[in-house]
Amino acid sequence: MSEDVTRQQRDKTLKVEEVEDLVSSDTEELAQKCSVSYKALFAIRRVLLAQHTAFPVSGADLYEELLSSTAILSTGNPSLDKLLDSGLYTGEITELSGGPGSGKSQVCFGVAVHISYQLKQSVIFIDTTGGLTAKRLLQMLQAETSNTEEQMEALQRIRIFRLFDVFTLLDCLRSLRSGGLQASVGGGSVKAVIVDSVSAVISPLLGGKQNEGMSLMIQVAGLLKTTAKDFNVAALVTNHVTRSGGGEVQPGLGVSWSHIPRTRILLERVEKAATIGCSSRRSATLIKSSRQPCHIKEEFDLQWWSRSAEGSSGKRKLDETDS
Repeated sequence: MSEDVTRQQRDKTLKVEEVEDLVSSDTEELAQKCSVSYKALFAIRRVLLAQHTAFPVSGADLYEELLSSTAILSTGNPSLDKLLDSGLYTGEITELSGGPGSGKSQVCFGVAVHISYQLKQSVIFIDTTGGLTAKRLLQMLQAETSNTEEQMEALQRIRIFRLFDVFTLLDCLRSLRSGGLQASVGGGSVKAVIVDSVSAVISPLLGGKQNEGMSLMIQVAGLLKTTAKDFNVAALVTNHVTRSGGGEVQPGLGVSWSHIPRTRILLERVEKAATIGCSSRRSATLIKSSRQPCHIKEEFDLQWWSRSAEGSSGKRKLDETDS
């Protein structure tokens, strides 16, 4: 008795309005309900599956497609490139974390200049700390070339957005997705999006009873990931650091954010270097990677990108205490 009632209820609710409905329904039951032969329905179902089902692709084919669509952008610094397995990968998010004075911003400036001048590609630079100026970029470009025209062309390939809260950051990322990344900047295609710093606009909203902060962080993460993948650009973000219960330095923004970057590098001062007059020396430790062994460390000089800046022209040395 109960089986008959259940069947009657199912018959009343059985509706086939779309291809998905027909494919997912029970063919035998559907044949009984619509008075069409089982053989005919089975044939229709097979045709629809052939027309609307995704074509099967092997894992090897997907891997080849990934390799062909992925570009590797050198940072301009051999030590960082070594940690990053040759450089920044398009379609991925790379994170630089570190405390004040660790050199996060200066590395971002150097990367932007290198991509713009050496690689002749355009860069979107989102500045949330107010630390980036055209004068600063020009100074670094002057270390690369004395040709004024080349300096100006490189500057035009760096598009800067200054914003200081997470809502304008979200608006900016959505605007870039809706067309800002498709248009060339300064004559070159956009290959990198740099956000310095993502934690500056997110961390004030986290903790306590501010549940909205977590939601906003996930929205930023989602936009960054899809932008990097859909537009085949490399995303480079900076993050602050905190200390674990055991006193170890670790990237900020918590566990949820830790799954977002594909690669994470921790920047720190090299204390012993300061005693021998090399305060611009920094260590970079790879703490997350899908390609390299973690916890390998490299040392480099922040002045690498301005290695010619102290020549006979008397240019002012870059501020090595920048965060």
